[in-house]
Amino acid sequence: MKSLLENINKAFDHRIRLGIMSVLMVNDSVDFNTLKELLGVTDGNLASHIKALESEAYIQVEKQFIGKKPNTRYLATTAGKTAFKNHIDALEKLIQKS
Repeated sequence: MKSLLENINKAFDHRIRLGIMSVLMVNDSVDFNTLKELLGVTDGNLASHIKALESEAYIQVEKQFIGKKPNTRYLATTAGKTAFKNHIDALEKLIQKS
């Protein structure tokens, strides 16, 4: 059973982080407000989970201005995509063994 669990990544153990990565896997990039609306979370809650994924280098943050308004966009890094795919694969294997 240990080998089934070793690819389950603690960085994705929270539903919000799982949601963030799921959205970023199917989009080139997503802005903060879109993520907040899609996931139905507060600014602070989303920001703390984004920071956790960023500290693992699983997401990249791009800040820019659109006109005079600040805009923050997020992208899944190559390392993040690989880690998330491995995590999902490990969950699928665990479910199949159950």
